[in-house]
Amino acid sequence: MAARATAALASGEPLLLCDLVLAECVYVLASVYEVPRGRVAQLMRAALAHPGIRTVDTPVLLRALTIYERERLAFADAYLAAQAEATGVGEVLSFDRALDRVGTVTRREP
Repeated sequence: MAARATAALASGEPLLLCDLVLAECVYVLASVYEVPRGRVAQLMRAALAHPGIRTVDTPVLLRALTIYERERLAFADAYLAAQAEATGVGEVLSFDRALDRVGTVTRREP
């Protein structure tokens, strides 16, 4: 599979890496392959920097990776915080107290 994926990337054809697929990559690397959090973030940043990769909102994904790495949140929570920042909403509804570690958003319990 790796050889086919490498060939697809080398083809020069633009490929869409959607947010959900990036989140799944983070999950599989961390939980199935037990790749350390910092390395997961590094690998995903490298994927986002690849010239053949396109995303809907690269800055939000990069910010989510930073939050994931620094604040030690699940990627889904890091992504939620990054979206709250990017949209200017600034507040999220969540029972997860770990979001309190992100100083740029306010967590409110439902």
